[in-house]
Amino acid sequence: MASELRVDTLKDSSGNNSVGMAYVAGGSAKAWINFNGTGTIASRDSFSVSSISDNGTGSTTLTFSNAFNSADYVLNYTTGYGASANFTGTAPTTTTALIQGYRTDTGASQDRTYNLVALHGDLA
Repeated sequence: MASELRVDTLKDSSGNNSVGMAYVAGGSAKAWINFNGTGTIASRDSFSVSSISDNGTGSTTLTFSNAFNSADYVLNYTTGYGASANFTGTAPTTTTALIQGYRTDTGASQDRTYNLVALHGDLA
């Protein structure tokens, strides 16, 4: 039998550092990943990302453990100094996002050592 816990505010064990549940449910990243995009790509750490797929130079597909309610979530992606990142021409879905790393000086696709992605939105 499933149980349910209803609270308005969470506090740490000393009774300090409180946070409202609306903030927790609405404002926390629903998925994130820090991965190495050079050589054999590999996750350093992640939350709610079930897999990453190398599609070629700079191109990576993220697959989420929990589907989003719609494909209109927000994805923040950065790759570090001298590089930029974005969605590709392929629209995100509720379960995947195709991202692309590239050099800011030439615009050429490039594998990046540090790829940091955070996703915000409502889960299904």
